Amino acid sequence: MEKLKIAVIGCGSIARKHIKAIAENKDKLELTALCDIDPQKTEQLAAGYQQLTGKEPGKIKKHTDYEKILKDQEIDIVAITTSSGIRPKIAIGALDEGKHLILEKPMALSTKDADHITKKAEQKGLKVTVCHQLRFLPHIQKLKEIVNSGTMGKIVHAAAAMRWNRSNEYYSSSPWRGTWKHDGGAFMNQAIHLIDLLLWIMGPVQTVYAETGTFIKKIEAEDAGAALLRFKNDALGVIEASVCVYPENLEETLGVFGEKGTVVIGGKTLDIVKTWNIKDQKPYETEKEQKDLHVLLYEDMINAVKENREPLINAKEGQKAVELVLSIYKSSLTKKPVKLPPGDFSTEHMIGG
Repeated sequence: MEKLKIAVIGCGSIARKHIKAIAENKDKLELTALCDIDPQKTEQLAAGYQQLTGKEPGKIKKHTDYEKILKDQEIDIVAITTSSGIRPKIAIGALDEGKHLILEKPMALSTKDADHITKKAEQKGLKVTVCHQLRFLPHIQKLKEIVNSGTMGKIVHAAAAMRWNRSNEYYSSSPWRGTWKHDGGAFMNQAIHLIDLLLWIMGPVQTVYAETGTFIKKIEAEDAGAALLRFKNDALGVIEASVCVYPENLEETLGVFGEKGTVVIGGKTLDIVKTWNIKDQKPYETEKEQKDLHVLLYEDMINAVKENREPLINAKEGQKAVELVLSIYKSSLTKKPVKLPPGDFSTEHMIGG
């Protein structure tokens, strides 16, 4: 079967994970072009791809203008790994040119842009996947299955906590980091992965009340916050997000508590099943060997394109996570509970707030 041609726009640190995923799927996928405003980054990424696959870097097109990739009729899929603020503009342009999309998270920083991407993809009949790759963890998929099946009985509440550290050097290394216009803070940039899992497992949120603050880090956006949720199924939810934990990342945890079961998944990257107590079921054993999650996300996207089906994390799914984060921000700004969806709201509404 003919390989799908893919290009990567944005060659910063996260792009290396995408290059590895492309290389691991080289029997179905071919890296055709790279784009970054810094030519040195495209050269470095091309060299990294050569080390993984043996493909000569000279055979990969390199651009500083992303429009050249969008206009390239050879390319089937575009992976957009730029800073968050400019991602939607490129995404809409790519969809207009008939490209399928792999979008780094978050897919947008406004409800309007997220909705535009979702509707444009539907209108064009194109596939979009958003990089919430933690859904591919085997124990997360098993948790989703048992909650859906009713095995845990009535779900009372769920709790998600991201207790991480990001240094001031991390933020100063790129001027867009931690800004409202181009990034957002701990909820939007880091905890959005947990938020996606919470929504996937628990279903939609009815209302949220949140408090956030910028306590330690030299950034515009929040470095810590907490949110209280009421899900539409009447369960409660709590989200804690911080990049101020001393001296390094402590943990990322997700707990679901029902009348017939308790599951808590933790570790620094949700890689450990800490508690799996479910009535009449054996404890879940964590799989020792797990495939790279970006690789699994790419496999799902390739199959979605070839089989003409929706990927696991399509644009609509990515939009849900963005809407919840923006609702958290809106609540922290207004000091009031917010009903979802939050209406026309963006991270830029937080400037000066």
